[in-house]
Amino acid sequence: MKKVAVIMGSDSDFPTVSKAIVELKKLEIPYEVHVMSAHRTPQKAFSFASSAKENGFGVIIAAAGMAAHLAGVLAANTTIPVIGIPIKSANLGGMEALLATVQMPSGIPVATVAIDGAKNAAILAAEMLALSDESLSKKLEKMKETMAQEVSVKDAVIKEKAAAL
Repeated sequence: MKKVAVIMGSDSDFPTVSKAIVELKKLEIPYEVHVMSAHRTPQKAFSFASSAKENGFGVIIAAAGMAAHLAGVLAANTTIPVIGIPIKSANLGGMEALLATVQMPSGIPVATVAIDGAKNAAILAAEMLALSDESLSKKLEKMKETMAQEVSVKDAVIKEKAAAL
């Protein structure tokens, strides 16, 4: 199975990004975690992205706040899918990161999840890898079945509460 790279622009992003790592572990997807900056370590980001495919990566998850150029810089230097996680900030609540991540120029796509949407980034990465991995595809199907069952249980509980009013 190909690996997923989980890249964050700052170590302060780790509490958010850790939710992606938990999901990757649950799905038994190999991953690597790194801190690199589009602005402070641009050569490191370039080098990582340009060799990611050869190094066995199938998807890159990139988390960054504020200017949030990390996902775009990585996407510009690789042909494997990049998923951006805009990180919430105190300044504008993450809207600046969301717009910087999603508004990519033509030819350099970055799939973008919600602000602080690390769990969904991991699941999207898994779905991308599952296109060529039947075992992973079955794990994702089971995960969705479990979610549906959980909603059914909650539905029954709410119906009982409503009837008791």
